[in-house]
Amino acid sequence: MIFTIAAREWRSLFSSPLAWTLLAVAQGLLAWIFLLLVQDFRHLQGRLVGLENAPGVTDLVAAPLFRVTAWGLLILTPLLTMRLFSEERRARTLDLLFSAPVGAPAMVFGKYLGVLGFLWATVVLAGLMPLALGFGTSLDFGKWFAGLLGLALLAASFAAAGLYLSTLTAQPVVAATTTLGLLLALWIMDAASAGQEKASNLFAYLSPARHCDALPLGLFNSTDMAYYLLFSALFLGLAIRRLDDMRLRD
Repeated sequence: MIFTIAAREWRSLFSSPLAWTLLAVAQGLLAWIFLLLVQDFRHLQGRLVGLENAPGVTDLVAAPLFRVTAWGLLILTPLLTMRLFSEERRARTLDLLFSAPVGAPAMVFGKYLGVLGFLWATVVLAGLMPLALGFGTSLDFGKWFAGLLGLALLAASFAAAGLYLSTLTAQPVVAATTTLGLLLALWIMDAASAGQEKASNLFAYLSPARHCDALPLGLFNSTDMAYYLLFSALFLGLAIRRLDDMRLRD
């Protein structure tokens, strides 16, 4: 049942002009930034030849592109998750799901996998751009894969938060706004804690930016993996709890 709901959500997304427009705009902007980064790298090549341990194309092109992609996910995710359950509530079709022999976990994970597949498609398309440089340059595939993994985990955590917030309202715009506000607040939490030594470590751990920036540089840490997994599990659990409460009230 989970995969049936996921397939339905996937078809719904790809039949929506909004989803295709968002994907086209995102990939167009990323391609433009990628070309700018490649051009800057070409201009710097002459200066890097004589340097010891000089940064390569992975550090100067792939890593910055992945950082921009992370910001793109911050904006793209609320627009894709805002309708997951809020649209069902507004159209009163959520009652039909409650009357069907489908548990809250199946509904949550089905919709989650559906929107996550779309976000991961965006991540893969972004990752293919620097991968193309591997044919003519010395691309560090380890760093490239780590950066791609970081983006995939980031998208998973963002999607979980957006899905939960869409269960709290029947207005998709409200769900998108609150999701963007929450994710942006967490994102800038690391910078906002600068100068506060006691709280800096906690805020740094809670900020997705800190965990996402380390992976493209090859700094693999198990705490980064644990952060994204716990973040996603928390909001998915809250979404299941919310649907169970709504079912009992009805």
